Amino acid sequence: MSLINKQEDEELLMLSGIQHIAFCERQWALIHIEQQWAENVRTIEGNHLHERVDDPFEKDWKKGLVTLRSVTLVSKELGLTGVADVVELISTNSGSGYVLPDRSGYWSFRPVEYKRGKPKSDERDEVQLCAQAICLEEMHAVEIPDGSIFYGETRHRVEVVFSQELRKRVKELALRMHELFDGGITPLPVAKKHCRMCSLVDICLPDCMNKYRNVTEYLKWELDMD
Repeated sequence: MSLINKQEDEELLMLSGIQHIAFCERQWALIHIEQQWAENVRTIEGNHLHERVDDPFEKDWKKGLVTLRSVTLVSKELGLTGVADVVELISTNSGSGYVLPDRSGYWSFRPVEYKRGKPKSDERDEVQLCAQAICLEEMHAVEIPDGSIFYGETRHRVEVVFSQELRKRVKELALRMHELFDGGITPLPVAKKHCRMCSLVDICLPDCMNKYRNVTEYLKWELDMD
């Protein structure tokens, strides 16, 4: 697999976009290349949940646990940057790990992502969380074996193991994001069942566009309708 290794800040893409491209390449391109967006109930509720979680000035200190909120993330290897909802630092007795400047002992990292709904049938939440872990590993020279996703609808956490297969998938998606972005490519729509859940369905027009073999045919249809 080709390495990305983007060294300049302006070359970095938004980490949050990895969940979009895992869901649909066209959705990702419409948002991150064409700068189009539309709100639906899911996105509004999701934003409300994150507003309650992402306070960068809030830090919880408990015995054996430090909770950091709205943590900036960067990975030059993936060419991504973003913000983690929550990063937990957990005291460890292993004799190795991360050293905090104002706490004794060693600490391990655990990213925690907050989602409004419930666990999904695909991998889009897992790849986003794993990408956050890869960023933290690169930034702090640590190893992170797992993390958690908290779902607002079910009100419980789901543990995610960062397997080699999942890490490989993250790198594949990150590479694809840069390929599309660098080429300015918005893939053609492919109508699927998940389209009805997408906030961009009225912009994407998957059912309509699939009737035509190319953009010229679609534009001709649009002009004939006027």
